[in-house]
Amino acid sequence: MEVSIFFWIGFHVLIFLMLALDLGIFNKKAHKVPVKEALKWSATWITLALLFSVFVFYEFGKTRALEFLTGYVIEYSLSVDNIFVFILIFSYFAVKDEYQHRILFWGILGALVLRGIFIFAGVALIHKFHWIIILFGGFLVFTGIKMMFQKETQVDPGKNPIFRFFRKILPVSEDSNGGRLFITQDHKTFATPLFLVLLVIESSDLLFAVDSIPAVLAISQETFIVYTSNIFAILGLRSLYFAVAGLMGYFRYLKVGLSFILTFVGLKMLASFFKVEIPILFSLAVIISILLISIIASLLIKKK
Repeated sequence: MEVSIFFWIGFHVLIFLMLALDLGIFNKKAHKVPVKEALKWSATWITLALLFSVFVFYEFGKTRALEFLTGYVIEYSLSVDNIFVFILIFSYFAVKDEYQHRILFWGILGALVLRGIFIFAGVALIHKFHWIIILFGGFLVFTGIKMMFQKETQVDPGKNPIFRFFRKILPVSEDSNGGRLFITQDHKTFATPLFLVLLVIESSDLLFAVDSIPAVLAISQETFIVYTSNIFAILGLRSLYFAVAGLMGYFRYLKVGLSFILTFVGLKMLASFFKVEIPILFSLAVIISILLISIIASLLIKKK
């Protein structure tokens, strides 16, 4: 798959333009993001992703467009776990509602860089050492089965090693000072508590990338497809957080559905190593069906 450098440049121009509009115009003033506004932004990012899939279809064909959509759906659905952890982190550090949007914004910028490194490294490894597909596939199957039987994970942000390390080496102010990450007092620079929260958010997202990126690599090993689908999903994560944070308890079977998705894509990756190709359209149908069934089951089956 030959991708022009202009496509890479154009994609990043689009992304940074949207981020500039988001923070510089629509959310210039710190405020609590209402559900209605979050739903509008979620719809905006989803629409952009769908339009981009149309672009991929016309430039690279039907198969690549389906790979993009499948990777996007996988990454977007797996981000639900990120949301749960973000809720815990913000609650633990008592971050005010009006500051949460800004923290997630800077967290996403960091994720663009870190995930880009992960994706390029992962694709390069697969192309150079084809047998590594077995490791990735086996890891996904193991993670999916483990998630299926695992109880709710208890997260203690205060024990995060990155948080503890920077807490020791950085002078930290007591106040967030209007949502700023750094302040200057008596000619000295201090990090605010929000900067430490940002570090915890970044490290948490990095851990989730260990699961989600191999899952997308099971769908496609084309760098441009894997990268763009991942980035679109991450960009939609911030608005998704505000849209569904209060509804997490209603979808209690969603985690089971995600475990089945991870297991399925892991088996797909293992099958591809043995030259057994599962059609991408079938994969997309299976993943969407699992998500719908888990959501419907959560709504219909009464909790004992």
